[in-house]
Amino acid sequence: MTSATLLTPARPSSRPEHLSTSRRSVRTDQRAYVRALVVLDAAVLTVAVLAGYAARFGDSVPREPVPYVLVAPGLVLAWLVSLKVLRCYDDRVIGYGADEYRRVSMASLRLAGATAIAGYVADVGVSRGFLAISFAVGTVGLEVARFAARKRLHRARSQGVGWSRRVLVVGDTAHVLELVHTLRREPYAGYQVVGACIPDALLAPVAQRLDDVPVVGSFRGIPEAAAAIGADTVAVTACGELTATRLRRLGWQLEGTGIDLVLAPALTDVAGPRIHTRPVAGLPLIHVEAPEFRGARKLVKGLVDRSASLVALGLLLPLLAVIALAVKLNSRGPVLFRQTRVGQGGREFGVFKFRTMVLNADALLAELATRNETDGLMFKMRDDPRVTRVGRLLRKWSLDELPQLVNVLLGQMSLVGPRPPLPAEVARYDGDVARRLLVKPGMTGLWQVSGRSDLSWEDGIRLDLYYVENWSLAADLTILWKTFGAVVNSRGAY
Repeated sequence: MTSATLLTPARPSSRPEHLSTSRRSVRTDQRAYVRALVVLDAAVLTVAVLAGYAARFGDSVPREPVPYVLVAPGLVLAWLVSLKVLRCYDDRVIGYGADEYRRVSMASLRLAGATAIAGYVADVGVSRGFLAISFAVGTVGLEVARFAARKRLHRARSQGVGWSRRVLVVGDTAHVLELVHTLRREPYAGYQVVGACIPDALLAPVAQRLDDVPVVGSFRGIPEAAAAIGADTVAVTACGELTATRLRRLGWQLEGTGIDLVLAPALTDVAGPRIHTRPVAGLPLIHVEAPEFRGARKLVKGLVDRSASLVALGLLLPLLAVIALAVKLNSRGPVLFRQTRVGQGGREFGVFKFRTMVLNADALLAELATRNETDGLMFKMRDDPRVTRVGRLLRKWSLDELPQLVNVLLGQMSLVGPRPPLPAEVARYDGDVARRLLVKPGMTGLWQVSGRSDLSWEDGIRLDLYYVENWSLAADLTILWKTFGAVVNSRGAY
């Protein structure tokens, strides 16, 4: 698609005073969210300190001559100051990413260490049990409170009413559109694109749009364009005309305006732990580590998978027996359904599932092919007539996939990984998609916690490839945690 076909006339822009009002409204919402976080943190820390006192002393009077009526509020105040000093209320980190949680934990740990050292040096008789319980409860409470606040913010952002940054995207047509689509794919991240600046050569006498994004200027007047549309962030994409000198001058021009400058490199779908920025000869070079497909961490992942699946099978045995009986009584045929799937390295294996369809489901597939509700290589149908009554219930809660714990125990699958594909799908893979086979398929994965059957084929592949390139044990634990929420909400399950 050429740039000419992407540029369309734009509607008349709003008046500057209206746009500046929008920017002030965003700042007001952002400050209100930060104030709410401070109040929430103060409440959590107050409860933590009271819990520490009650757990340590109960109804008894402390033996140490320490005025806990002053120590307790002093500890809460010091904790809030520690959170502020470590920039836990910085609008650049709150609301998205893991950095917010790391800073909160670091602030708590540093204060705990400083308190312990100060107490030892000053020989203050504050109960160590009181401090230990308070810090333990407070640290966990802060993380839980931040998680709850973030989820509420994400829901508001997805509905278009939450505090979000107003972004002016700068670059050539292709890269501007790519960044716009990437940011809109995850609206809960809080980046709302409100305009674009493109090279002079692409500008026309009339107002233009890139898809539905208004083109508000060229590279000559980026700060003025950002101020005119009420943007608080300028995101610069890859573009040959934006030289290092022009970028440096743009940074100088934005100083003191309250507008942040963000550089979006052409490299995408790479997780933070694989990226290291090192200054070399005045250049911030980005070093990208290669994906890890073998080694000690892989051995640990396999050990954790098999151990967890063995424990889960033991604990879920009564539930598995009840489900098996329900499947047997509901319709004629075997309890388990064994289907050939492709695993790591292209090796085929039989994946186990509770049978959720009638016996001749495969024969009926050809008749239903025209009613496929998804793109790509998979067949998905929301009201599939082949699914039994019990099968619909099992699929809704993903209970039909529990027998795959046996596949995990046998080393054919992992608890977390890409979706296990059919041989017919793999036969039509191109070079990029085939990278899904570099790791073991999983019972759950990013596709599971991001919408399952509601995802398009392209989005599902993108998530699978992202996992393959950036997997980690910490990410696996996060995905397993999110899986419970996805299953309870039955998102994309049919």
